[in-house]
Amino acid sequence: MAINVSALADFNNELAGRIVLDTVFTGTTAEYATIQEGIKYQEPLNLAVVTPQFQGGNAVSTPSGSAVFSQRNITVTKRTAYDLWNLQLLTDKYLGKMALPEGSYEETFAIMEELTGDLVRKARQANDYFIWRSVSGSATSATDTAIAEADGFVALISGSTSGVNTPSGVGANVITGSTAYDQLVDMISAEDSNVINADDLTFFMGPQVFTRVVSGLTKQNLFHFDPTTVERRNGIYEVPLPGFPNVKIVGTWGLNGSERVVLGPSSDMVIGTDLQSDVENFQTWYDINSDAIKYRLRTKLGCQIGHVQYWVSNDQA
Repeated sequence: MAINVSALADFNNELAGRIVLDTVFTGTTAEYATIQEGIKYQEPLNLAVVTPQFQGGNAVSTPSGSAVFSQRNITVTKRTAYDLWNLQLLTDKYLGKMALPEGSYEETFAIMEELTGDLVRKARQANDYFIWRSVSGSATSATDTAIAEADGFVALISGSTSGVNTPSGVGANVITGSTAYDQLVDMISAEDSNVINADDLTFFMGPQVFTRVVSGLTKQNLFHFDPTTVERRNGIYEVPLPGFPNVKIVGTWGLNGSERVVLGPSSDMVIGTDLQSDVENFQTWYDINSDAIKYRLRTKLGCQIGHVQYWVSNDQA
């Protein structure tokens, strides 16, 4: 809580230098998912399935076929980050010169650009973890104590969720480098035939599993796999799956430390929020009463999938 300088030595002029912030691998699954804005608490995700029925003969006068409408709710959770920084504590440390140049005080915000930039990156990371790992009625982590109003993608895309597909062979195991390709292909074979050729069919996995997959494909040199095709999009890593031009492999922070791998059309993932730019638009102000800089970052965030039958999970923890 607040600002902590206990790890810094007391002021010594010859030690003055630049500040290196704890920038993190951010990750933003929202790059791939569909965004539904303006949700105050809960809104329906409206679904429709139209099925034609063809009839023979010259004169067809009997209506046939169906149009089935259904809903899946998107519920968002209110989450707020609030803290204060008394930068005067830095004046006794060598960072004081960087944070507060000679004759300046907190209201000059000399260090604020660096601090707020890192705050945005950390918030994106926390949001990505939340949409994947939140469990209804529970706090997501020690640093995200908001009680989740609904489940995240890990719980939604699970073998225990009715309709979600699970592979029957090697794809159900923890992915290793030597068998990664066979395991991913086995998961594709478990995919619903209606979306197996979808342009946005995507594997989502944690960065550790992603590293194993890329290493395995490189060593096997499958179809002359080129590791330079790995791309980075706002902290998420992406690479195509050799032999499947419509399939992407994505490593995201939301699955960090997990062996869970899921497959499905990314457009079927819906992330609900009140305002998409919440994580970047936050308030900072100098409070003369507490002689400190304060910030408040408030978001509403939740997620849902449109069709459970379009998703495959290896169901690992």
